Amino acid sequence: MTFPAVRRMAVAVLAAGLVFASAGPVSGEPDGVGSAVAKERLDRGAATRPQSVTAWHVDAAAKAVVVSVHGSAAGVVEWAGGLGAGAVTVEHVAEAPRPVWDLIAGQSIHSVGARCTLGFNARSGSARFIVSAGHCVSVGSDWHGVGGYIGPSGGSSFPGNDYGLIRVASAAAVSTPLVDRYAVGADVTITGVTNPSVGMSVCYSSPVTGWRCGSITGVNQTVCYPQGCVNQLARTTMCPEPGASGAPVVTNPGSGATVRAVGLVSGGSGNCTSGGTTWIQPVSEPLAAYGLTLYTG
Repeated sequence: MTFPAVRRMAVAVLAAGLVFASAGPVSGEPDGVGSAVAKERLDRGAATRPQSVTAWHVDAAAKAVVVSVHGSAAGVVEWAGGLGAGAVTVEHVAEAPRPVWDLIAGQSIHSVGARCTLGFNARSGSARFIVSAGHCVSVGSDWHGVGGYIGPSGGSSFPGNDYGLIRVASAAAVSTPLVDRYAVGADVTITGVTNPSVGMSVCYSSPVTGWRCGSITGVNQTVCYPQGCVNQLARTTMCPEPGASGAPVVTNPGSGATVRAVGLVSGGSGNCTSGGTTWIQPVSEPLAAYGLTLYTG
């Protein structure tokens, strides 16, 4: 018997009680329990379901509970036993569902021994990447974000430059052109890339500092950290905090909802209590070096 990608077939159910300890036989309807009650029973027995069972819901028109199965339907009859003849329909599905979550610039990413900020989402063909600070990416190996596993480090350049890549290997992690503004307002959307220039009003986003804004006071500057010197950085009046490394620096949207990508937070002096200076790595450099295109909206 051959089935299409999605198919349904009525299954006979056992007359015995449900396999869940809390559920007993329910009478009052000729063909078994009502659909809503049947679904509640399956909900209570979710932990004991066959692994091929991926979902279930009430089909009001058919007055039946539809159980979605990916693969074999073995064990479904026993699991749903006691609901009454015709109360359950099996639906074979071509794919099992999976959770999905968004990769949003400005949110936290971490690996063993490293905590950074997601800079920008980028791609090269079908391959997807996160661009962040090189001094941070180089320390980690397998990276995770707010929704789970992202993927492994994909290369970095530090010192000299300060950028690195994380390869997005998880199908559940969805790349977006969004930047988180935390308590300041709704996410903004990246529409393109621009190079930093003196006087430009910019902002960065980080789970440590939230949304911080300032202006660019210098470009093409060399900054020396304990690990070595980095060239061609831009100096800004934005304040720095540990953990903001790799944070996305974008044009100030004002009252608008769109921005252009400018750079990545590299390092700084001072803090957000007393004030300070933040240096940024222009993002156009890693995009060119790795042949990447940003996700834009």
